[in-house]
Amino acid sequence: MNNLRLKALLGAGCLSLALIGTAMSSAHAGGLERGGYDIDLLFDPAPFSTEAEATYVMPDRKLKNARGPGGADLGFGTSADGAENYWVPRIGAKAQIVQGVDCMIDYSQPWGAHVAPGVWNGAFSNMETDIKSDNYAATCSYKMDAGKGQLRFIGGVFYQKVYGFKESLVSPLVPDFGGTGRVDLTSNGWGWRAGLAYEIPDIALRASLVYNSKVKLDNISGTLDLTNVGSVVLPIYGSTQYMPDVVELKMQSGIAPGWLAFGSIKWVNWSVLQSVPICPVGVPSAFCFTNSPGEVTSLDLMYRDGWTVTGGIGHKFNDEWSAAGQLSWDRGTSHGYGSQTDTWTLGGGVAYTPKPNIEVRLAGAVGVLTSGHSGILIGENGKVIGDDATYDFGNDLVTAISGGLKIKF
Repeated sequence: MNNLRLKALLGAGCLSLALIGTAMSSAHAGGLERGGYDIDLLFDPAPFSTEAEATYVMPDRKLKNARGPGGADLGFGTSADGAENYWVPRIGAKAQIVQGVDCMIDYSQPWGAHVAPGVWNGAFSNMETDIKSDNYAATCSYKMDAGKGQLRFIGGVFYQKVYGFKESLVSPLVPDFGGTGRVDLTSNGWGWRAGLAYEIPDIALRASLVYNSKVKLDNISGTLDLTNVGSVVLPIYGSTQYMPDVVELKMQSGIAPGWLAFGSIKWVNWSVLQSVPICPVGVPSAFCFTNSPGEVTSLDLMYRDGWTVTGGIGHKFNDEWSAAGQLSWDRGTSHGYGSQTDTWTLGGGVAYTPKPNIEVRLAGAVGVLTSGHSGILIGENGKVIGDDATYDFGNDLVTAISGGLKIKF
């Protein structure tokens, strides 16, 4: 294979995986997923490379036909916004330590959610919920010759902080809907990753399988503010929870000079998050469980596992310009409670390389959030979930834009 074809294939490969991956995966995936986990920078062939990117996601989810407890029309409004716009940043750097050993450090925000329906018939369930995360990771790999290509062993660790708040209506008797309660929570934990990859650079072939462990959150703490209903601020804690483990298979291969096909399958164990019991400090942990007398409130999620399947094509036009397109299906994590149904997303992007060591990327995505209904589910220990708000939602639009810069030496 001549050097021109090799260069074209590798150029398209680097573009396809780095350019639109974040824009697509961040376009309102299931559960609490925002940016997820991404270690593609580790595969960059340059001795040193760094990149920064940000994605802005605009989900236009609309809730309608809302009813309060017992199906009552409380007169607060039957429609509301089901999701807020959000940013997903990521920054990382990768270096070749010695021949065959590469290491990467990065900061990302893998998880998050922001819903602010305000005053509506479902206000007893939620007026605003905002969850954020910070993830600091270090990942290394060792590669060795194997057959026509190279086998790469991958391992790493990450520290994760998860925090946020939820506000809901406690008493409608306070004027101007001011009888609200607010829960603030924070926690942190450690995780690890391990994986394998096989690469044949001559045809831009790469197959990787990476497992990211659960993150144990056994120190959930915060406050319950009930001062707006004449009570006090209570110190609270939550029972041990886990952020989900993730398994992702990615594949790519050159299919013609300058052309590359790629795809991925990802499983996220969102079913670990059901109803999170919150108890006042002083209540023994043995009595802090779902539907227990010690539970003063809860964060109800009731997720099922998430699956994401993607496929796309990348093409390098010349030494300066490349483009890629991708189709993605994300299985909704809601199954009768909540508004996270299946999402279909189409994305594309371009990359401009004014110099061999500088790449500027711009990508976008548009998708459909499918319709459904949120009602009542029976949770652990017979707890009734969703009896304080029921609603419908139609097929809604989600859009995203992403920009990034990569510099390598």
